[in-house]
Amino acid sequence: MRSQSTTDRQLIHWHLATRVLTALLFLSAASLIAPANSAMAYTPDDPVVQRMVKSGLQYLSGLEGEKLPPGGETVLAAYAHFKVEHDEQNPLVVRGLRDAEAIAKKALGGDFHAHKANYEIAMSVLLMAAVNPQRYRPQLEAIQRHLFSIQMREGGFTYHNEKLGDVSQTQYALLTIWTLDRAGIPMDYQKVAAALQWLLRVQDPGGGWPYHAKDPGIGRPRVAQKTPYMSMSLAGGSSVLIAGDALRLWGDTSNDDDPGIVGLPKAIKLYKEDANRDRRQRVKISKEPVFRSIGGMEAWRAKNPYKRTQASDWYYYQMYTLERYESFIEIANGREKDKSPAWYNKGVDELRKYQSAEGGWTDRAHSAPCVSTAFAILFLIRSTQKAIFTMGAGGAIGGQGFSDDVSKAKLVGGKAETKKAAQAVTDMLDLLEGDAADSMDGQSLPEDMALSTNPNDRAAQLDRLERLVRGSRSWQARRVAARVLGQSDEMRVVPSLIFALSDPDKSVRRYARDGLRFISRKFEGYGMSDTPEYGELRDVQNKWRAWYRTMDPGYVFLDEDL
Repeated sequence: MRSQSTTDRQLIHWHLATRVLTALLFLSAASLIAPANSAMAYTPDDPVVQRMVKSGLQYLSGLEGEKLPPGGETVLAAYAHFKVEHDEQNPLVVRGLRDAEAIAKKALGGDFHAHKANYEIAMSVLLMAAVNPQRYRPQLEAIQRHLFSIQMREGGFTYHNEKLGDVSQTQYALLTIWTLDRAGIPMDYQKVAAALQWLLRVQDPGGGWPYHAKDPGIGRPRVAQKTPYMSMSLAGGSSVLIAGDALRLWGDTSNDDDPGIVGLPKAIKLYKEDANRDRRQRVKISKEPVFRSIGGMEAWRAKNPYKRTQASDWYYYQMYTLERYESFIEIANGREKDKSPAWYNKGVDELRKYQSAEGGWTDRAHSAPCVSTAFAILFLIRSTQKAIFTMGAGGAIGGQGFSDDVSKAKLVGGKAETKKAAQAVTDMLDLLEGDAADSMDGQSLPEDMALSTNPNDRAAQLDRLERLVRGSRSWQARRVAARVLGQSDEMRVVPSLIFALSDPDKSVRRYARDGLRFISRKFEGYGMSDTPEYGELRDVQNKWRAWYRTMDPGYVFLDEDL
């Protein structure tokens, strides 16, 4: 998701962008003056939603000290930021990754029983798997071993030394397991099935779930639970669905005919071998009990509608859980993705009312403002729906797109198969230019990405890459193009890389800067920080233009000289 900001790049080259921006601002203003009770249809790409998300990220980025203590809260905030901006160099994301690694180290030690340990573990896995599951594989494997070591004999999860299983803890443990499964970490699916069966046993006969659950035992009728309520019922329902999806009870959702990647042609299936397939097939369990359970949950929801009161509550936790529950229901039932469902529209309207002038969600709640804000952002961007379709076998991994072997992707019979890196650039360009750009990222390319050695083919590839870095609306496509151009060692691409220095995406700017240093052999370049001010940016671009004219005195920079 990109913010609608006017950049130097757009001012110089894209006069049309100002018209688009004006139109978007007009629509945003119109939405602000619409009657409060009017029915609005939102999507995560709606200008209203994007403005809310941008303000929320700015709020999170400004938090320090006690307002964003180290540990799980920082990791959660970093995860929300990364899911939007996909920038692992952002200071908040850097802090979050540092804390996530520290949490993983505690899990590796085998004696991690802090009060919020299971929540901190879950957030750490979500962040590390989103940023780069290959890089963080040792940490992810350590957490997997720790998690199964603390699972209750009955199948659920709970606080250390507690006797009753905890539905909330179990939800986050299963979310961790599901993420590890999609990242290809070896799993014990008997333990996943045990957690699912525990959840089915402790569901209240009325259809909801409690916080702490009494297990009637295997083969015995369900018993009345103490005070089922909405946030825990959604947690229980989403946990059942998460476990079912990890076990592939309704098929391989990550390799569906419609993989859910925005803009991906329907004819393309993204394929990658499922490392856990054989382990998963050893577990035999039917999907019917899951569907019966969710049917009971839906009946309970109909009888017990939620209405927020003036009392402090778990509203933001519940909103994040609601998005997860609805997203998994959608995939379990094989429904087409609804970009603007009623529950989402209602949630957006509510969150608009509760957002503070500073951009965060700081009103009454049991969660701290930093946590409330992160949960609100994750709801607004439909984070679970994206994760279901863009992680795992055949899909993308978080912001990584096609994982680290993307250079091997080639379309054969409508399926992405693998080829050597030197054969892959043209195939990659076909994907980028065929509306698959939003599933790729420069970070997902290997270091040995190779352009063709045939002069004519190489020139054609460079032409296409230069067009992408100058004109693609997809930040992923521009990242890929900037990185490959920067590694090309071709003097002819220097003007395009100079142009890309003012790209609105920070990663594109870094790839362009580093590429210019490499091609020119001026390894210190002309400065340029990771977050340059306008004046610094213009100064660096002018210095690179002057340097290039020493190589080609008659060159005319179309974006500057005309």
